[in-house]
Amino acid sequence: MHNDRLMVKRENDFDYPIVFRTDFSGLKEETEALHKSYSSVCIVTDTNVAPLYLEETKAVFQKMFDHVSSFTIPAGEQNKHLDTVTDILRHLIVEGMDRSGLLVALGGGVVGDMTGFASAIYLRGIDFMQIPTTLLAQVDSSVGGKTGVDLDSYKNMVGAFHQPVLVYMNMQTLHTLPYEEFVCGMGEVLKTGLICDGDFYRRTVKNADLLKEFDISALAATVRRCCEIKAGIVERDPKEKGERALLNLGHTIGHAIEKLKNFTINHGMCVGIGLAASAAISVKRGTLSQEEYDEIVSGLTSCGLPVSTTGLSPEQVLAATKKDKKMKAGQIRFILMRGIGGSYIDRTVTDEELLYGIRRVLS
Repeated sequence: MHNDRLMVKRENDFDYPIVFRTDFSGLKEETEALHKSYSSVCIVTDTNVAPLYLEETKAVFQKMFDHVSSFTIPAGEQNKHLDTVTDILRHLIVEGMDRSGLLVALGGGVVGDMTGFASAIYLRGIDFMQIPTTLLAQVDSSVGGKTGVDLDSYKNMVGAFHQPVLVYMNMQTLHTLPYEEFVCGMGEVLKTGLICDGDFYRRTVKNADLLKEFDISALAATVRRCCEIKAGIVERDPKEKGERALLNLGHTIGHAIEKLKNFTINHGMCVGIGLAASAAISVKRGTLSQEEYDEIVSGLTSCGLPVSTTGLSPEQVLAATKKDKKMKAGQIRFILMRGIGGSYIDRTVTDEELLYGIRRVLS
């Protein structure tokens, strides 16, 4: 895995590597390979990750740059809002960061999304780097340049497309991941397979026990395949004008449940519930067989994901889906499945069909 890397590239738009390593020893070399003379660096992390990896990464950047600071935000999705971004920006102003500064996101998806957004709007845009330390961030949120925060009950409603200059993955950071956070990442892994690679979906389910044991080679192969798929989609459709919307499979209902539960169920688990709902609607539509539906639910379950939740009414969840940022002219761009490993965008899903899917995942 020493020099394992992927390039994410779109002509005249962006060009950056995703690097897969098993330690931080290559971080200096990869940063120097960017050929950028940054005036200062600020590492943004959270209260979970800081005690584990902040000093180690800070030491790497201190070998290259004179001015290296860090800013630690409170961990958790409930802190993913504009006030936290404002705190990051204030820190950068106090530190005197100019347009040739670099922001580094060290942590999971929440840290990556907020750091990326801060870098997109600070001085009208500065460079940032992703060092994702969770499975969710490695397979999904660190790649593709989507940044943003939640606003009131609207998830990721405020944000910007801002591509990183480098994504550096140290696979060993997954060893310190709590099991619940590992399962959270598996929601996005299985989603990726269900979008366009049925063989990958089935292989992931088959390897569930190996992955749960944090087998590094199995995890590395899984993360890499997810990044290959996502990188290809991002290159073809960087700003979600079309195909990129497929990455939202399971997310419309999943996001609604996540918000209504006040983030007490983590994102990936809510995606798992959303995938089960989407599969149910697809069966009703006739694009997914009952056998395939059963296989999907069984696969989600074997990877530790829930396929239902309690304490919500179907009408509540339906109302929350209407706050989805993927609405267009009052109609949701809903992602349905065409078999295992096939998906498509549908703008004709009715409230009745949504309610049907929602009822199937509320117990």
